Amino acid sequence: MGELTTAGYDAAEVEAPLSPPASSSYTANQALVLLQSEDEEARVEAAKEIRRLTKTSQRYRRYLSAAVGPLVDMLRCGSDEAKEAGLAALLNLAVKDEINKINIIDAGALKPIIRVLQSENVALQEHAAAALVTLSASPVNKATIAASGVIPLLVDLLENGTPQAMFDGVMALYNLSTQPDNLTQILQARPIPSLVHLLTSCKKSSKIVEKCTALIESLVTFEEGRTALTSEQGGILAVVEILESGSRQSREHAVGALLTMCQSDRAMYREPILREGVIPGLLELTVQGTPKSQSKAQLLLRLLRDTPYPRSELKPDALENIVCDIISHMDDNGEDHTGKAKQMLAEMVQVSMEQSLRHLQNRALVCTPPDLPVNSCASEVHLK
Repeated sequence: MGELTTAGYDAAEVEAPLSPPASSSYTANQALVLLQSEDEEARVEAAKEIRRLTKTSQRYRRYLSAAVGPLVDMLRCGSDEAKEAGLAALLNLAVKDEINKINIIDAGALKPIIRVLQSENVALQEHAAAALVTLSASPVNKATIAASGVIPLLVDLLENGTPQAMFDGVMALYNLSTQPDNLTQILQARPIPSLVHLLTSCKKSSKIVEKCTALIESLVTFEEGRTALTSEQGGILAVVEILESGSRQSREHAVGALLTMCQSDRAMYREPILREGVIPGLLELTVQGTPKSQSKAQLLLRLLRDTPYPRSELKPDALENIVCDIISHMDDNGEDHTGKAKQMLAEMVQVSMEQSLRHLQNRALVCTPPDLPVNSCASEVHLK
């Protein structure tokens, strides 16, 4: 799989040489000719050859861009074998080639790809989902794809697709979500329950969890997203668990999501977040997280630290006082808080053992199915 890109044109990609080595140009030209054949078997073989030639060669992706139109035609009226060969060839033409991504959409590929996505043929469905991941990586295509009505189908993949289709569904939704205007449409498709399920059922360090958490961080900027997450059983707990044990990037998204919620309505979200035992993970992030995670964790701790009781009424070792002391130390000493925070973190863990026991009991009530065998790699799709 290639690397997810939400940037504009990549000059290195667009300016690639326009023709392959002379010794191989005959094979490429022959494939282009066979794509125009009336014999479907010949077209399928040509598509397979284009798929092979473009698997690793940017030169061939540029040189064979003329194949886009005939390959799209194969998706409209071909057999399942022809559609699979055509999708695989289009996919490899699009990977790391911004111009081909745009030309494939302009050639009318979106409607037949969506029809294939709804197919009962699992292999075809996976090819269509993979193609949508790659095509949605283009900033130019995002609005068109979102307007096509495909978003509910992608959300459905998160619940009913194969493991690979689930992964590609998440990646395509994430690609589309980087254009803010698309977030409302994603929210309307009610993705939160499926995203929470994936957070609890996949490896915490996996790429799919990273993108699920990033999606949730974007969706909770809307009231509907915050309501959906808090209404979903185990929703906030799932985000807290990623904050504790996800990858560095996932933890950054998780703390960002909780911070957004608390900033939007502290009175409403403070208690639900605190109930899930978020404090130890936040304190660890202030010491070991990315620079963004550290900053967000400190802000969230400040929002969570207030208590309905005056500090004078609390026992000296009360959890609220310890947290307040840690944050006060951060406020007073800026960057030089690591040693003190570690010391206070150890003290807080000792004091909060009883609270942690209740928290663990609550977690035991949330069924966590085995990890899904989802590939943990990137967002622009496999080269087939």
